[in-house]
Amino acid sequence: MAVVAEAISKSEEFLNKYKNHILYTVLGVVILLGLVFAYMRLIRDPKREEALAQLFPAEQYFRIDSFDLALNGDGNILGFKDIIKDYKKKAGPLVYFYAGVCELQLENYTEAIDFLRKYKTGDEIIQARAYANIADAYVGLDQLDKGLSWYMKAATYKDNAYAAGYYKKAAILMEETGDYEGALSIYNMIKLKYPQTIEGMDIDKYISRIEVLMQ
Repeated sequence: MAVVAEAISKSEEFLNKYKNHILYTVLGVVILLGLVFAYMRLIRDPKREEALAQLFPAEQYFRIDSFDLALNGDGNILGFKDIIKDYKKKAGPLVYFYAGVCELQLENYTEAIDFLRKYKTGDEIIQARAYANIADAYVGLDQLDKGLSWYMKAATYKDNAYAAGYYKKAAILMEETGDYEGALSIYNMIKLKYPQTIEGMDIDKYISRIEVLMQ
C-alpha cells in the first residue's frame, strides 16, 4: 500500500507541476482537430462536390466521342483540362484518364502520356486500359520500344479481363520490329491461356502467318 500511495503522490505532484502545460497541449490538439474538421466540412468536401458537378457535362461529351469538347469545354461548361487546372485531384483520378484519352484521340500523344501517367487507381480494368493507352501514344510517337513495354505492362497488370488484347497488340508490334520469335511465343500463349477470348478464337491465323514469315 505504501508503494501505491507513493506512486499516487508522485502522479499528483507531476500533474500539479505540469498541469498548465498539459492543459495547453490538450487544448492545442483539440483546436487542431477542430480546424481539420472545419477544413474538411467547409472547404474540401464542398470543393470536391463542385468538382464532380463540373465533371459530369464533360463526361457526356466524352461518351459521344466529342473529344475536343470534352477536353477543352464548349464555352459554357468546363473541359477536363480546365477541371484539372481548377480543381486538381479534387475531381478524382478518373479526370486524368479522361483527359489522356481525349488527347490520344486528338493525336496529341505527348500530352496524352502526361495525363495518363498521373492516373492511379486500384481498378484493374481501367488502370490496365490507361497503360495500354500510354502504349498507343508511344507508338503514335514512333517510340516502339516504349510502346511494347507499356503494352506488356497493361497485359500483366493483375488479372484484368482484356489481357489477351494487350498481349496481341504487343505481339503485332514485335512483328513490325522483326521479332518474329517473340511474337510467335505470345500468340501461342494467347491460344493456350485465353482460348475463349475473341483474340484466342482468332489467333490461329496470326500463328500461321508468322510461321510463314519465319520460314
